[in-house]
Amino acid sequence: MENNTSLQQQLLEAGVHFGHLKKKWNPKMLPYIFAEKKGIHIIDLNKTVDHLQDAAAAIKQIAKSGKKIMFVATKKQAKEIVSECARRVNMPFATERWLGGMLTNFNTVRKSVKKMQSIEKMLNDGSAESLTKKERLTLSRDKDKMEKVLGGIAQLGRLPAALFLIDIGHEHIALSEAKRLGITTFGMVDTNCDPNKVDFAIPSNDDATKSIAIVTNYIVAAIAEGLAERQASKDEEESDDANNENEAKARRLEAEAQAESGRGRSRSTNTEGGAPAGPKRRVPGNRRPAGGGPR
Repeated sequence: MENNTSLQQQLLEAGVHFGHLKKKWNPKMLPYIFAEKKGIHIIDLNKTVDHLQDAAAAIKQIAKSGKKIMFVATKKQAKEIVSECARRVNMPFATERWLGGMLTNFNTVRKSVKKMQSIEKMLNDGSAESLTKKERLTLSRDKDKMEKVLGGIAQLGRLPAALFLIDIGHEHIALSEAKRLGITTFGMVDTNCDPNKVDFAIPSNDDATKSIAIVTNYIVAAIAEGLAERQASKDEEESDDANNENEAKARRLEAEAQAESGRGRSRSTNTEGGAPAGPKRRVPGNRRPAGGGPR
C-alpha cells in the first residue's frame, strides 16, 4: 500500500491528474474523473495507479515471452522521451510519423526498411565510391529521410505483439490498424478520448512531458523486468541442460567401466573355473625299473 501511495505522489507531482477542459470531454471517461476544477477535469489518480499497474503486469508478461512491444508517439512533446525509453529496452518505435499501413501492409514496409539498409551498407563498405558525387549525395539524403521514419522499426522482423500509444486520439490510425490485426493495445488516455478503444487504458494527462515521462518509464521498467526474468530462466535452462549432460556422461562412463570390469571377471573365471587339472599320467613306455638304471 505504501508503494502505491508513493507512486500516487509521484504521479501527482508530474501533473498526471490534469485532464482537458470540461467542454472537450468524452462522457465514457466519466468513471475516471475525480472532479472538475476551474472548468478542467481532474483524473482520479487511484484509478490511474490501478490501471497503470495492470498494464505494466500485462506488458511484462509479453516481454517475458520474447515478443515485441511497439511504442507509438508522434506528438512533439512525446517523441524524444518515447524513442529514448524504447531504445533502452531494445523495442521498436514510431515517433516521426505513422506511415499508413505500417502494420496492415507490413511486408511493403519491410521492403522499404531493407532498401534503407542496403543503401546504408553501400555507403559504408565503399561500393558507392564508383558513383558520382551527386548520386552519392542523393543516396545519402534518401537514407536519412528513410532513417527518420523507419529507423525505429529497422530491427522489427515481424508484427509486434502489442502497441503502447501516447494519446490514442492522436494515434487513431495506428490504433485502428492494431485492432484490425488483433494486436493488444496499451495507451495513455486523456479525458477527451474513449477508453474502450484500447485493451489497457491508463487514464492520464497525455500532453505534459513530465506526465508522459513518468508513465512511459513505469511501463519500460516493467518490460525490463520481464526481459531480465526471461534471460534468467534461459540461463537456468542452459545450466540444467549442462548438468543433465554431465550426469548422462557420468552414467555412461560408469556403465562402460562396469561393463569392462564384468568382461575382466568373466575372463578370469574361465581360466580358473575350467576342468580341474588331475594328477599327471606317466606315459607307459617311460616307467623306470625300481632298481635304478639298467642292469
